[in-house]
Amino acid sequence: MKTERLVSMANDISAFFDSDPDKAAAALKIAGHITRFWDPRMRREIIAHYRDAGGAGLHPLASSAIRALAGGR
Repeated sequence: MKTERLVSMANDISAFFDSDPDKAAAALKIAGHITRFWDPRMRREIIAHYRDAGGAGLHPLASSAIRALAGGR
């Protein structure tokens, strides 16, 4: 899957959870959603994008979630 599409999907998920006043909890909810519903290849690809390109294009909340997935809580 194209990285741009994964970034868009992660940003869509973060837009849903952005209304949560506790942004740390929201990031963990996004990470949980990605863990439950994304194929492992998709998760590896978005984590690689975060590590290699600094998560370019990711909403800050989505970036926090991907950081958590990458083990950088």
